[in-house]
Amino acid sequence: MNHCIETIECGQSKERGKKLVALLLKREELLYDISNNCYIEGHIMTESNDEVRHTVQDVAQEGNVDRVTRVLDLAHADITERLYPFTQTEIHHPAVDDKLRKKPVYGIFLQVPEKFSQTTVNLLGKLIHELLVCSATADWLSITNPEKEATWRQKAEASIARINQVKSHRRGESVRIKPHWI
Repeated sequence: MNHCIETIECGQSKERGKKLVALLLKREELLYDISNNCYIEGHIMTESNDEVRHTVQDVAQEGNVDRVTRVLDLAHADITERLYPFTQTEIHHPAVDDKLRKKPVYGIFLQVPEKFSQTTVNLLGKLIHELLVCSATADWLSITNPEKEATWRQKAEASIARINQVKSHRRGESVRIKPHWI
């Protein structure tokens, strides 16, 4: 599978000096990574019986995947709100319901400064993908293997911290971002 975030430049914004960018996170790719994480977590549970291990690994099975969908929806809504300086849009749907919908794509539409870097857009996309995957993995493990939830919750929080760092550095003109490993 191709585990890349798809980014699309959508042209000039109505707002002068801004560009429109779409980040498209494919549900299939998110579920693939969540399933891999849970498979590995179940596989290394050598002290547990097969039924417990399979419960951890069956994250994307019918019924279980509904919980994952709700968490993906929540994480998507949360990160879209956290990126408010770039995502602010008028209300299109004044009524909101809680019907479970399996979206094929989670889109985030950004208005960024014209000089915003493609590398920054790519980084944001990958960080958001990681955030959604880690959030769903943490939630599933909170139910099936609570000892491991904190590990994945920390990974999600690290993604949020990095997203916030990128967001705050990139609101203005071109700024080089210090790599997280330095």
